[in-house]
Amino acid sequence: MLAIPSLAANAAEEEDIERIEVTGSHIKRTDMEGPSPVTSLSSEDISKSGVTDLIGLFAKLPISGQGTFSTQANSSDDTANGGSSVSLRGLGADSTLILVNGRRVSVSPFAKSIDTAFVDINNIPLSAIKRVDILKDGASATYGSDAIAGVINIILRDDMDGAEVSVKYGDTADGGGEEQNVSLVWGSTGEKSSHTFVLDYFKREEVLYADRDYSKSANQAAARPNDPFATDFRSSSGIPGTIALASDPTVRVPDTFGNDVCAPEDIDAANNLCRYDYAPHMSMFPATERFSYNYMGKYEVSDSIEAFAELNGQNSKSIVRGAGSPSFNELFMSGDNANHPFADDPSSLYYQQDLTMRRRTVDIGNRQKNVDSDYYRVILGARGDIGEWNWEAAYSYIKSESTEMGVDGFPNSERIQQAIDTELWNPFEPSTNTEEALAFIETFTTRTGKSTNKSIDAKISGPVFSLPAGDLMLGLGAEYREQSISDNPDDQFLRGNVFGTEATQANASRDNTSIFGELIVPVFDSLELQFALRYEDYSDFGTTTDPKVSFLWTPTDNLSFRGSYGTAFRAPSLHQIGLGRTDESPNLVDDIRCAAVGNINKACEPQEYTAVFEGNPDLGPEESTSYNLGVIYNITDNINFSLDYYNYEIEDIIDSDTQFVFSNFGDDPNVVERLPSNIPGDPGEVVTIFDSFQNIGDLDTSGIDLDFRWDLETGFGDIKLAYILNYVLEYEDRRPDGMGGQRIDTEVGDFEQPEFRWTASADWVGFDENLGVNVAINYIDEFEQDAAVQADGMPNIDSFTTVDTAINFYGIKNTVLTLGATNLFNEEPPFTYHDFMGFVVNVHSGQGRFAYLQAKYSF
Repeated sequence: MLAIPSLAANAAEEEDIERIEVTGSHIKRTDMEGPSPVTSLSSEDISKSGVTDLIGLFAKLPISGQGTFSTQANSSDDTANGGSSVSLRGLGADSTLILVNGRRVSVSPFAKSIDTAFVDINNIPLSAIKRVDILKDGASATYGSDAIAGVINIILRDDMDGAEVSVKYGDTADGGGEEQNVSLVWGSTGEKSSHTFVLDYFKREEVLYADRDYSKSANQAAARPNDPFATDFRSSSGIPGTIALASDPTVRVPDTFGNDVCAPEDIDAANNLCRYDYAPHMSMFPATERFSYNYMGKYEVSDSIEAFAELNGQNSKSIVRGAGSPSFNELFMSGDNANHPFADDPSSLYYQQDLTMRRRTVDIGNRQKNVDSDYYRVILGARGDIGEWNWEAAYSYIKSESTEMGVDGFPNSERIQQAIDTELWNPFEPSTNTEEALAFIETFTTRTGKSTNKSIDAKISGPVFSLPAGDLMLGLGAEYREQSISDNPDDQFLRGNVFGTEATQANASRDNTSIFGELIVPVFDSLELQFALRYEDYSDFGTTTDPKVSFLWTPTDNLSFRGSYGTAFRAPSLHQIGLGRTDESPNLVDDIRCAAVGNINKACEPQEYTAVFEGNPDLGPEESTSYNLGVIYNITDNINFSLDYYNYEIEDIIDSDTQFVFSNFGDDPNVVERLPSNIPGDPGEVVTIFDSFQNIGDLDTSGIDLDFRWDLETGFGDIKLAYILNYVLEYEDRRPDGMGGQRIDTEVGDFEQPEFRWTASADWVGFDENLGVNVAINYIDEFEQDAAVQADGMPNIDSFTTVDTAINFYGIKNTVLTLGATNLFNEEPPFTYHDFMGFVVNVHSGQGRFAYLQAKYSF
């Protein structure tokens, strides 16, 4: 529920004559309304929404799109467990610049999906936030790299005089996800100084896929027996598994021999496999615990100089669960091994034959990863006045460190093969294995990451001379920044001795220098022009210069028109440049084999394959042009709206397209390694797909943002109504077609690309302002199923509507009591056919109804 945010950034109360800095410009100005479209969410708006962290807030914004991710669907296969970030307009989390108090922060040391660099917004507790500004157009001319889609500027509380204690408890309707949050904010404001301190503790219980009826089994075909499109996503690596010839693994049989046998319900006779239902053992939301501290301080050195300091930090812990580790023909047993399952059956095809297997090591436990992360941010600076000019300079040091420990359920492939060879461990009779054998094959894994951002910046702004319509304002600045990332798994990963999990390795660093300038020209009393230019010099890929021009025309007191045009860029992330050899397990369809021999071994259906990626040091930047045209109309004193049209054209998008590579080059042994097959015309089962990152795509998108407000004063209280809409007119993501041209990979309405999203809200306060009620409706439009699974007659993924509400009681002095719920009617996410959990985790939430009680006391 997004409760009535203002149309432009709402700073704390300021004197009319004081100049303030607005997100989107480095020049301080006397009014908040500028030419760029900025939406602001105050701390009160955030509190009324009922969310408990920033990703919960941003996920509800209509402007959020594909690429927004939370801790939902963190798993033992995820490369960024515990992290969350937002993607404005669906252009990617790495194309959305996140600032804290107008300055950059370090990216997570662990990239999302092995290459997406992102700022983990979970590092900022809600109790520390004064407001959040969202700049909804490209801003590289002002802020530099990554500001292609826009900018999110998180403004921290710095004006506390007194103390505030807040306690919140909430739980879900369907199990798991219990939350506890306690915060303490205190501070003092004196004649020469001010100090604000924040301590925040947050804890969330895990939610497993087993806790939701629609996701408790990976066998969606069994769960939906009358649905012809539902798929059995159970793994082909079961317990005790599938036995196959080492010389030809396509010759295989489910293990139904001996004492320990594949359960009848897990036997896939059509494909000769013993399957395994991994879904009940996997995290939907990991267990999370965070402790944060924040300090904001200012000291007046003289009448014209003020020193300031910002200290922020957080420790975060997450526990991520997955099913036991699977192996897919990586393990072998010789024909003369005493544990050979057919040693006493001379009539068997497998008698005295070397074997391989698809075997899940459930006997050493399900997988568990513990992630421990620390975030530190230190800003030391000064600001002041020289006549009518304002200046500011600061040094920033931000560091993020993470350690990911595999503490249960991970086998060492070298030791497990040794245990098979020495007959210490019998893969086909799990009940006979000793604790000594299980301890020998199990291992513990470690992955450590570190990301740093060091910078020095300085800027100055003020009037150059007076024009008839006002002062011509100039802003100048410079910044030097050093960045580094390291993401290193232990030697077991590097030697390839750990199967059943994924980890990345990346090490890189860079520095860049930038100079920038802005000019505000009041042409007439009703027309203002703004110009911006930024030059950046990167140590690893070169230089870039980005301009921007914008205008604000106010022909009447009630009507304004605004517009902007500019270029932007995104530098290749350090992960994309410095990634070492990394194994991934994407769900893909083997179109080459499907066309050749049909659905043998489910070649025509999505399933996991091993894809190997490496970084590309020759990547260039993504570049874009964008423009925005809008109108702001105050129809009456109580009714107003803004309507903005936006347009982005992005070139040289950095990405990989493994399904495209697989489908078009799947018969090239240099691209896809396959096993030999004795079936005529069969290209064979896939072993490995090789892929990398390239500047391979272009993207055009355009749409409309509508923000409507209506304040009503009635005899039974004040009512504020709001309606916020993002309507995508065009979204065209183009990729290579294999013949030197381009194909349209994604359009508006395609998978994860809803045509429109909106939020409607009402906020009522009455009974002498002792009682308040908030209600919001959140709507996400329908969109198509994933192209990999689409079939004639298959329905689209339905639209998703949820209702949030809260009741606030203000009748006790200095106290606010809140009873609320998000997803009040406990709506299940719409069903989808593309993956085992049955819903789109990057668009819809599986949390269900979350009811909460909160108490806040100020003194």
